[in-house]
Amino acid sequence: LESGSIVPGGGAVETALHIYLEEFAGTVGSREQLAIGEFAQALLIIPKTLAVNAAKDSSELVAQLRSRHALSQRIKDGDANEDEKSIAKKKNYKNYGLDLTKGKVVDEIKAGVLEPSMSKIRQLKSAVEACISIMRIDTMIKLDPEQRGEGDDGHGH
Repeated sequence: LESGSIVPGGGAVETALHIYLEEFAGTVGSREQLAIGEFAQALLIIPKTLAVNAAKDSSELVAQLRSRHALSQRIKDGDANEDEKSIAKKKNYKNYGLDLTKGKVVDEIKAGVLEPSMSKIRQLKSAVEACISIMRIDTMIKLDPEQRGEGDDGHGH
C-alpha cells in the first residue's frame, strides 16, 4: 500500500476500463481501433476467469457487470436518461465487481474486496507492455515450399 490508495476488486477495474476503451476505440483510426478493441476485450478475461474458477455462470455475471459499468460511465459523461440517473443515485456502479460467494455483482468497496492501486497499475502496465511487444513482431517466418521434400507433408512425417 505504498501509495495509500485502493481500488475495488472482483474485476471492477478491468470492466470499467473495458467499457471506457470500447467507447474510446470508436474515436480513433481503423488500425488503432482494432488494437484498442482487442485489448478492451482481453481485459474481460479477468472477471470471466474469476467467475469460471468459482464455478459460476461467467456469461451472465460479466454481462451484469458490463451493464452496470456502462451505466456508470454514461452518467459520468452526461448521456444517461432520467430513469438511469435515479437508479444510479442509489448505487455506486463504478465500484461494482463480482461477489463469487453469492454469485452476483456487488459494490466491492462496501463488501471490503479491495486491491492496492499501485499493484493494479503495475499489472496493467505489464499487460500493455506485453501487448506492445507482441504487436512489434511484424514478420512471419514461413518455410519456402520449394525446400520441402517430395513426400514431405510439412509435419515431419
